[in-house]
Amino acid sequence: MEIINIISKELIKPSSPTPSDCRDFKLSFISQRIPHSYFPLILYYPSPQNLNQSETSKWLKKSLSKTLSHFYPMAGRMNDQGSIDCNDEGILFVESRVDGNLLELINHPDVQILEQLVPCKSNGILSHANELLAVQVNYFKCGGIAVGFCHSHRIGDGRTLASFISGWAAETVAAAPTSYNTLIPVLNAASDLFPPRNTLDFRPASRPRVLEPPKERLLTKRFIFSPSTIELLKSQVISSSSSDAKAKPSRVRVVSAYIWKCCMVAEGLGKTDRSVAFHPVDLRRRIDPPLPDSSFGNIFQMAYAEANGGEDWMDLVGILSRAIGKIDEEYFSKLLSENGHELAKSNFEQYGKYAFERGLQTVRFTSWCGFPLCDADFGWGKPIWVSSTSYSGKNVVFLFDSMLCDGGIEAWINMDATKMDKLEEELNMVGGE
Repeated sequence: MEIINIISKELIKPSSPTPSDCRDFKLSFISQRIPHSYFPLILYYPSPQNLNQSETSKWLKKSLSKTLSHFYPMAGRMNDQGSIDCNDEGILFVESRVDGNLLELINHPDVQILEQLVPCKSNGILSHANELLAVQVNYFKCGGIAVGFCHSHRIGDGRTLASFISGWAAETVAAAPTSYNTLIPVLNAASDLFPPRNTLDFRPASRPRVLEPPKERLLTKRFIFSPSTIELLKSQVISSSSSDAKAKPSRVRVVSAYIWKCCMVAEGLGKTDRSVAFHPVDLRRRIDPPLPDSSFGNIFQMAYAEANGGEDWMDLVGILSRAIGKIDEEYFSKLLSENGHELAKSNFEQYGKYAFERGLQTVRFTSWCGFPLCDADFGWGKPIWVSSTSYSGKNVVFLFDSMLCDGGIEAWINMDATKMDKLEEELNMVGGE
């Protein structure tokens, strides 16, 4: 087993102070409804040629500091008013040495090792303090590098973190120097789109939320859906006489529906037992013209698809597509209206109702597919793999673009360990690896 030794911890502050008129960063009414807990992400890079670890460390810190001057809310702290005090206290920057081989870890991922490559724990809490973002740069003995991120969901969604990573990578390459385009975030979610509310139901706690420990022993496992497997699934949907999702179903929806059905089988659901799939929907592209991908904050809503154990998996594609389709341009317009906060509140309250309903099986998806993570070049090439790690949540599924097979999808599934063998059996029936 790889031995991971932490060699340094420090706070990286913005290279220039945040202007006084930007110090109080208001959260949108969507972000106000989201728990202050952290989600992990790791990018893996092969051994760069002629890498000097000391110089690389200085280079990364300098570019990170410059990037934070643009993404200044990330360097602040939550306050009791439900906003961010952009006080430039900085983000946590950790460095470690790993006595192991990066390629071996990629080929045979061990979640117990992966969770040591990020500075937050599986219960959603940082191992250090209360920063809104933390980064851990891991130097492998073989020369490879893994960069782990822990990002508070309170201040931004996955697209926000992806934009930050793209901006930091561009700034790092610029230090080389070479030509680049600085990525400037659009920080208007609260001011122009979803203005904050001052009522008690929109005033969240400033301290991080600890995820409740599961009753069951959970196991996290990776499954790979190759392009050929995905095409096979699509063809089954198109040729199905019962499915109403025949018109070019997307690969994410097809894979999600198939995993959803396999989870039902693994959980032993009967024909009348209810199940709900949660799928976040990025709102940036649900309006014409679309919002920039660099729009900062939580700009999403959750789609809820309900079915039962008797549904065929091909039918689940249509059910999931209809649920996602409800969050359209008209829905976005309602969010922008005077009572849009009530719509967002209802959307998130529905999640709580489903999550705590006795006897209801839920599956929660988070898709990173289509995000520009594979282009995050810090000067030593693009990542050869992106992953999540363990998470204290039952039936949670993270989807990534596979870098092992172009056009494929990697699914990281977290579920009851006693049900994992059955899930694997079901998934492998169409080639999930």
